[in-house]
Amino acid sequence: MTFEYFLKNGELLPMAEATVGLSNIEYQYGFGVYETLRVVNGTPYFVDQHIERLSGSARSIGLEHHFAPEAVRADITALIAKIGPDTYNLKILLVGGKEPVLSILPLNPLFPDKKLYRDGVVCTTYEYERRFPHAKTLNMLESYLAYRTAREAGAYDALLVDRNGCVVEGTRTNFFCIKGKTLVSPPAEKILLGVTRTILLKVAAQQGYEVVEREIHTQDLSQYEGACLTSTSSGIMPVASIGTYRFGEVPAALKTLMIAFDTFVETCGGRLD
Repeated sequence: MTFEYFLKNGELLPMAEATVGLSNIEYQYGFGVYETLRVVNGTPYFVDQHIERLSGSARSIGLEHHFAPEAVRADITALIAKIGPDTYNLKILLVGGKEPVLSILPLNPLFPDKKLYRDGVVCTTYEYERRFPHAKTLNMLESYLAYRTAREAGAYDALLVDRNGCVVEGTRTNFFCIKGKTLVSPPAEKILLGVTRTILLKVAAQQGYEVVEREIHTQDLSQYEGACLTSTSSGIMPVASIGTYRFGEVPAALKTLMIAFDTFVETCGGRLD
């Protein structure tokens, strides 16, 4: 799908002008934050949560700006109205500096192979700890290198491992393990609190699952029946293997949770109330 327009500081402009100058030092050094949200048939999903996290990311790195949540929400609505009732992603890009710039641009979504939801994905591991875990920033070099290494190995994603050998998150995903109806997440203070992760926790509670936060060491993976990743692009993606460790079939409790999650997203009207 080809898109004709994007928004820059509230102004509708041709996509040809969706550029950042080479002299923009803030962009060069990654002093910016971003969000990606899904639009399905013209309905944006979980807008308030994405805007809230964008604001939180900016605060985490000291990025001061004047873009109020209501104005960002209005801009998203205006751009969707211009594009029409299609399915795509919206990227919200906030670059800091003396005159901060907020751009909102439509992008074609990526749809994972449906077989991956049945069989699970292969993940590698990569030793790296992000300095600002709660900030979704443009400083993505190590994550990019980790992801590139994973793709070169034929894997779906790389899981970031801290100095203690514990899995924290993926390069663009949150990570969970599961045993029975207990869902285990790495400690919240160490990870990016993904919007899809938040939805999963809500659905899990509705379905009677227990959610526990604790360290997940790579040597302890055999204690769990399975694992999964969450993201805006993929929803809940089961994990088949991590490094040399391979899980068995996707556990029944995880399959049930995936179905419940999909049902919630399909019927919630894009809102998390």
